[in-house]
Amino acid sequence: MKYNKTTMLKLINEHRELHDELKKLKSEMGLEKNFAVKALYHSAVAENGPYMKDYQDLERLR
Repeated sequence: MKYNKTTMLKLINEHRELHDELKKLKSEMGLEKNFAVKALYHSAVAENGPYMKDYQDLERLR
């Protein structure tokens, strides 16, 4: 499974928890949005993360 910024942003918009986590990463770690989105992908989606199925479903619709 590959990282896709557009799909990841859709996933974040659909899940309030991810949106809140993105804001937290940006403020606490001082990351730019693109880096924070990628970090969130690796922690919540990649390698059987809790949002992996939702991400795959969005990829199929693409």
